[in-house]
Amino acid sequence: MRLRRSRIGTQRPPFLEQSGVPLPGENLVIVESPAKAKTINKYLGGDFKVLASYGHVRDLPARDGSVRPDADFEMDWELGDRSKKHLDEIAKAAKTAKRIYLATDPDREGEAISWHVEQVLRSRRDLAHADFQRITFNEITRSAVLDALANPRTINRELVEAYLARRALDYLVGFTLSPVLWRKLPGSRSAGRVQSVALRLICDRESEIEAFRPQEFWSIEIVFRTTDGAEFAARLTHLDGRKLDKFALPNEAAAKAAVARLEGAQYRIAAVERKQARRNPYPPFTTSTLQQEASRKLGFGATQTMRVAQRLYEGVDLGGETVGLITYMRTDGLTLSNEAIAQARRVIGDAYGPDYLPASPRVYKSTAKNAQEAHEAIRPTDLSRRPEDVRRFLDRDQFRLYELIWKRTMACQMASAILDQVAVDVAATDGRAILRATGSVVRFDGFLKIYEEDRDDPADQDDEGSGRRLPPVKEGDSVDRRTVRPEQHFTQPPPRYTEASLVKTLEELGIGRPSTYASILQVLQDREYVRLEKKRFHPEDRGRLVTAFLRSFFERYVEYDFTAKLENQLDEISGGRVDWKEVLREFWDAFSKAVDQTKDLTISQVIEALDQELGPHLFPPRADGSDPRACPSCGSGKLGLKLARSGAFIGCSNYPECRFTRPLEVVNAEAAEEVAAYPRQLGTDPETGLPVSVRKGPYGFYVQLGEGSDGAKPKRASLPKSRAPEEIDLDTALAILALPREVGRHPETGEVISAGIGRFGPYLKHGNVYKSLPAGDDVLEIGMNRAVELLADAKARPSAEPIRTLGDHPQDSQPVAIFKGRYGPYLRHGRVMASLPKGTDPEAVTMEQAVELLAAKAGKDGGTKSGRKTSRASSSSTGGKKADPRKTAAKKDGAKKTAARSTPRKAAGT
Repeated sequence: MRLRRSRIGTQRPPFLEQSGVPLPGENLVIVESPAKAKTINKYLGGDFKVLASYGHVRDLPARDGSVRPDADFEMDWELGDRSKKHLDEIAKAAKTAKRIYLATDPDREGEAISWHVEQVLRSRRDLAHADFQRITFNEITRSAVLDALANPRTINRELVEAYLARRALDYLVGFTLSPVLWRKLPGSRSAGRVQSVALRLICDRESEIEAFRPQEFWSIEIVFRTTDGAEFAARLTHLDGRKLDKFALPNEAAAKAAVARLEGAQYRIAAVERKQARRNPYPPFTTSTLQQEASRKLGFGATQTMRVAQRLYEGVDLGGETVGLITYMRTDGLTLSNEAIAQARRVIGDAYGPDYLPASPRVYKSTAKNAQEAHEAIRPTDLSRRPEDVRRFLDRDQFRLYELIWKRTMACQMASAILDQVAVDVAATDGRAILRATGSVVRFDGFLKIYEEDRDDPADQDDEGSGRRLPPVKEGDSVDRRTVRPEQHFTQPPPRYTEASLVKTLEELGIGRPSTYASILQVLQDREYVRLEKKRFHPEDRGRLVTAFLRSFFERYVEYDFTAKLENQLDEISGGRVDWKEVLREFWDAFSKAVDQTKDLTISQVIEALDQELGPHLFPPRADGSDPRACPSCGSGKLGLKLARSGAFIGCSNYPECRFTRPLEVVNAEAAEEVAAYPRQLGTDPETGLPVSVRKGPYGFYVQLGEGSDGAKPKRASLPKSRAPEEIDLDTALAILALPREVGRHPETGEVISAGIGRFGPYLKHGNVYKSLPAGDDVLEIGMNRAVELLADAKARPSAEPIRTLGDHPQDSQPVAIFKGRYGPYLRHGRVMASLPKGTDPEAVTMEQAVELLAAKAGKDGGTKSGRKTSRASSSSTGGKKADPRKTAAKKDGAKKTAARSTPRKAAGT
């Protein structure tokens, strides 16, 4: 890494002169990112070198035994692939430094990085007694960095132990539970301590949605006109002396009866209620609330939010001055420094006037236990730096996120909004009905002038009357009934989680840490356990299977309360109130026993448990009351969950006599009925006597000839999109099975034009020319004129014939030939293909040149494909000559020595 000297020269800042920091060239500052190093280096001058560790330098090796519970939880650590280079550079600089400052982020992860760096450097003989000092700052500004240098400390052991406990727990769960999943549940990927609980939340919500049955209800609204001609609407709340609840009018008949009662009445104003309400501003951002609001307002995912925030924190060049624009973005704290509050109040007073400034500063307190070691909330480092002032220095995402943080921070110190709320009761003069109208008007906007928090779901929005004005009325006024409007409604299922609402739920339950939520959500998607569709999480069947397995055999470890309790214990460790190894022992004793109990678990037991757990999802009730598990093929078998090496599917209990199968994706009763309707028997093929049917497979509908009961694979053909499966009859099915068909002979070439269905849909073929049929053209009906018209614009497919054959390869006598490819000519020998160098004439290539090019290509592919090399590639890599065994042995010996030198020392324990 190139060392950067400060632009302010080598003169020591006066602050450092007074603090007694060592002389020039004797100080090394270690941070975790090069962007942070660049910013800090400009603040410190020539007295300091600032180097980056590039994140974590060590981690637990991804193999069994890296954490050893039987050896008092000793841990092995290994350097990351790129860490050695950076650490060597840091160590070289450290040798000449009298003092080494560890300036990584001010949280557990930052403390852990500093601890790892110090441990690795102290393991070197010449740095064993180096002077290491830990410094932290919540913002990357000149004053914050210089203040931290004047107040160094040692590594916080409690924070490190909390990190070690968390890392050990995650490792033990992942590396113990995942192999159980692989053995007992084919197709599953992994399990994790927090990841599996987050997955359960998504799956449980989906089960609630599937079990939900909408319930009809009606409401009635009347539009009234006052004596002044103003109109307003009121909703029926009481009828015939009875207060109506939500389902008091359950159907249209009840609604019509109520309408008849209302239409014959006269109405007057029975009561007017006016009151003022105050809305207080929202607290400043924490990690989780920033992720939630960035998702709602900006459409950012949690990962994107943290990535952009990281750039704002580490520093942005503002026309020659690099400065961090926001404070540290991984925090649970809600406090603001006194300086920040004072600055916010000055900006509010200057920009919006004294009315928007509350009498005293607002103080917020976090309810989260041990909230990220009492960090400040996320705020701009300088509130006088308005979003429009820095816009030209930021990209679009950076500007939008900075503006969001700036507005939220300013709003949290502004005056409350004042709303005038009015409720008007309208009563029938004979007392048969009461209706209510509500309105709410903002009298003073206060903090709403610059900021209002969004909501995830309609149910979270403000009351219906918000923002609606009512005309001036007083008690006793008569009003005319204009129209009576009955309206039908249906209850709605709970909404699927968005990223924002899932993060909010995880935080409310005390599961995981806000700083880890982004990575957890990403892992669930990478493992294909869930998918994000229209910003909502949908569980994949693979994810539901994993959740069902864990709930059946490891229920305690995916319980919300258990995971939250474990998080509290980790907080206790970081506060120095609990011994970290005692927490690990308590967890491991129970967890290892639970794992041992699954060793004798059979696949049939797993299938039975999963089938029972997922039955309501896989086999939802049918509208006609028939058995949803009845096999639609044989009629006598029962459908159930089956497991194969590739994953799970639905199969018949009469297998192998009945080979009916279908994928797991059945999400509602309608889909289940559609699946149950297939296969549909169409009749018998008059030529073969075999049955013809329409079926539904994982990739769509198809027709099939025969049943394949004799072991032979039946003939199948996909349905063209122009044909609906319910419209297919025997003649159409036989025509599809007979494809490709001859359309006719081309009038110019005399060659046959054929129509068929291929991998990518219906097509026409004329010699080497292929043309996909556009929508609207039917593969069974297209005629000659249309076929010739479509083929006129099609390009010929490259010929599969070689443009030149060189002869047989000297090693195995297989032919070597030159072909014409999309990107130029290439050599082919068996499965090995090698491009000819640019400008090479295919006619001038010799066999010797070809063998050399193919050998180089084979050797390259053999070294990269799963570590395997074919014997042909190995022999070719020496130009067709037998390798010298002495040279091979020498190479192996050298490789072993290199590996031995690069293997990191194991750290026994912690």
